[in-house]
Amino acid sequence: MSTTISVNGVEKLAATASTIADLLAAESVDPDARFLSIAINGAVIPRSKWDGAEINPGDAVELVSPAPGG
Repeated sequence: MSTTISVNGVEKLAATASTIADLLAAESVDPDARFLSIAINGAVIPRSKWDGAEINPGDAVELVSPAPGG
């Protein structure tokens, strides 16, 4: 069993976060930021579920926000 998770393609220790809220804190991401989306294993998680959405070892998590530019 894997003891890591993938966050935007970068392997991290799974102990870093057990929920999306934990991961955002560990990654210094403001959970109230506008236009932030999160997916676990390709499934988008509604913002209302972030506090309880579990992240398990082996999961692939994507933190997506728009990039400035043109």
